[in-house]
Amino acid sequence: MNPVIELLLQRRSVRAYEDRTLVQEAKDQILEATLRAPTAGNLMLYSIVEISDQRSKDDLARLCDNQPFIACAPWVVLFAADYQRWHDLFAWSGVEETCRQAGEAMRNPEVGDLLLACADALIAAQTAVIAAESLGIGSCYIGDIMENCERTRDLLGLTPYVFPICLLCFGYPDARQAGKERSSRFERKFICFENKYRRLIRRAGRDDRGTPTRVIQGPQVDRWCRQPGAARL
Repeated sequence: MNPVIELLLQRRSVRAYEDRTLVQEAKDQILEATLRAPTAGNLMLYSIVEISDQRSKDDLARLCDNQPFIACAPWVVLFAADYQRWHDLFAWSGVEETCRQAGEAMRNPEVGDLLLACADALIAAQTAVIAAESLGIGSCYIGDIMENCERTRDLLGLTPYVFPICLLCFGYPDARQAGKERSSRFERKFICFENKYRRLIRRAGRDDRGTPTRVIQGPQVDRWCRQPGAARL
C-alpha cells in the first residue's frame, strides 16, 4: 500500500504521551510542512500559537471541558482563524484613507471572511497532524477550545478578528496506545454522494427471511437515534 495512504488509514487520536520532549528539529519540520498547506488565495488566514507556559496549559485544560491530558501534552498548539493580520495591513497601507476620499466606508471582516479563515486554519492544522504522524508523533484535536472563546481570547491575547478554531496536542504515544483499535466510522454510502446531496431516510423493509430491516443500520446510527433530543430519522 502507498505509505501515505497507509499512514492516513492508521492514524488515530492520542491522548496519553511518553514523558518525552519534542525536539525543536521535529517541531520545525512540522511547522515547515504546515506553512505549505493549501490556503485561500495564498492569504494564509490563520495564526499558530505555541502554548509553552505550563500555567496557560493548565488553564486551557480546565477551559476545554476539564481534560487533564492537555496540561500534560509535550506540545500544545492553537490554530486560530486570523483576519486581524490583513485588517491591520490594510490600515497600515492607507486603505481607510483611500476609502474616505472615495466617500466609502472601509469594510471590516464579516461572517464569510471568518468562515474562510476557519477553513484555512483547519487545513493547516490537519497538515500539521499528518506531518507529525509521519515522524511518529501522535496528536489529538481539542474542539472545546471554541466553547469558552471569550476567556481563551483573554488568556492568549487574541484580538477581535482572531478566532480560536482548534487546539492540538502533540506527543509520542505511550505504551497504552500500542494495539489500540481505531474508532469506527460511518459507511461510505452515508457520507459520499454523487452530483447531489442526499439526506438520511429511514425506510422499513424485510430481508429474505421476513425479518424487518431498515435502510439505515449500524450501531453508530442506532446510538445517535437514542440520544435525547436527536432528530428522528
